[in-house]
Amino acid sequence: MKKSKFIKSSIILSIGGILTKILGMITKIVLSHEIGTYAMGLYSLVLPSFLLFLSISGMGLSTSLNVLIPKERYQDNDLIGNAISLSIIINIILTIMIFISSNFISRTLLHNEVLTISLLSIPLVLPFISLSNILRSYYFSKERMIPHVVSNILEDLIKLILIILFIKYFIDIRYTVAFLILTNIVTETSSIIIFIIFMKDRNIKPRFDINIIKEILSISIPTTLSRLIGSLSYFLEPILLTTLLLKFNYSKENITYEYGIISSYVMPLLLLPSFFTNAIGSALQPIISKYYEKKDYKYIVKKIIQACIFSIILGISYMGMCYVLKEKLLMLLYNTKEGSNYITFLIPVIIIYYLESPLISSLHALKKQRILLHISIVNFFIRTLGLIITLLIFKNIYGLLLAISINILFTITALLATLYFSIKTVYN
Repeated sequence: MKKSKFIKSSIILSIGGILTKILGMITKIVLSHEIGTYAMGLYSLVLPSFLLFLSISGMGLSTSLNVLIPKERYQDNDLIGNAISLSIIINIILTIMIFISSNFISRTLLHNEVLTISLLSIPLVLPFISLSNILRSYYFSKERMIPHVVSNILEDLIKLILIILFIKYFIDIRYTVAFLILTNIVTETSSIIIFIIFMKDRNIKPRFDINIIKEILSISIPTTLSRLIGSLSYFLEPILLTTLLLKFNYSKENITYEYGIISSYVMPLLLLPSFFTNAIGSALQPIISKYYEKKDYKYIVKKIIQACIFSIILGISYMGMCYVLKEKLLMLLYNTKEGSNYITFLIPVIIIYYLESPLISSLHALKKQRILLHISIVNFFIRTLGLIITLLIFKNIYGLLLAISINILFTITALLATLYFSIKTVYN
């Protein structure tokens, strides 16, 4: 029974992942044809800022609910209501911060004033994403994957339709990038509606119980700090890249173009089947959390090993295909061969990257949030200093590729070591 439920959840999420990836690929193809590589590069430059603010906005509330709901210590609506209250407070504060800092980020840090409007559009989107993620975590914790899959497919379908219908009307590139961010309002609203439709008890409203708030924050704060540090290093990436390459006589246009190739074409192609491992990680977390409470350690170890074996087999198989067909895949998806040499450089290390999702999900379920935070802190310094050093050595975009490789190697090694000693401690 335990095994069938885990497999069923993983299969449902994987099927949903396949459909959303297909829609995502179609969207990327339409975008690359409609707005070109330079506009994609601008979107790639603002995306780290978007993800940083999203990490703050989310405050690790989804992870807290994934851990607390299976324990059944509180009513589900009480947990969700208190999470919504926290989310409202956080988003109000964050909105003020973004409006104050947007001009400084675009002009001084990113060296590209056209991104100001895109940054100002971010706080309009965050509350919708926050609420959607809170409701999504409820279904994950209950191991009900159908609402999640339906909402994801609907999101991607709506985004594709919006881009096809409206992107051609945005002549000014500033509004084009802002439009791509603002589409999240419509897509996340559709998910919220789906989640409410599937919910049996719809008595959901903001609540404030100090005991529940404390328990949510005890999990969410270290989780948020961990994600925030990761997002911060990603946020600094285009800033450091632009600042240093400008000193090496690169033009802003060239930097934007090359960064767009890596962020919008190369990395999405290499990570295309990651929805499989994300699905496994998402299905794994509530199960491990539940059986960790029951002290069924043998079953937990078995599930983790199965997830890791599948993930590494997937990584090896897909990377082999990418190596052989990289130029054909780039032409098929993005109508360009640009970036094929970057793919060759990154393939060896991307193989092990596919372990990240099941490893992190397992450690969250085993209550190792503080250790994950420590890993993120060390990883932040390695990624940031590594990027500076590699750019100073190479004086070109390959410095970024090497920094990405070093970051992945450290992260996976640290996660594997932490998981090994955590399991060893349990058995002792």
